[in-house]
Amino acid sequence: MNFSKRTNEPIPEEMTVVWTCVKQGCKGWMRDQFSFSVNPICPLCRSAMEKNTKLLPVIQGMHHS
Repeated sequence: MNFSKRTNEPIPEEMTVVWTCVKQGCKGWMRDQFSFSVNPICPLCRSAMEKNTKLLPVIQGMHHS
């Protein structure tokens, strides 16, 4: 068997604007870049969402606005 040695490079992360669900106990969230609405509704529980930030991996090829 041939196993290649892979160096685990750290994945670059950055503070990212996200929408998070306001309903207690719901873990729904989405990146702002992927929201099609000005005021999105949680896709998991249909509650309101609020803007927040989260440290997330950088998505290559995405343009920042």
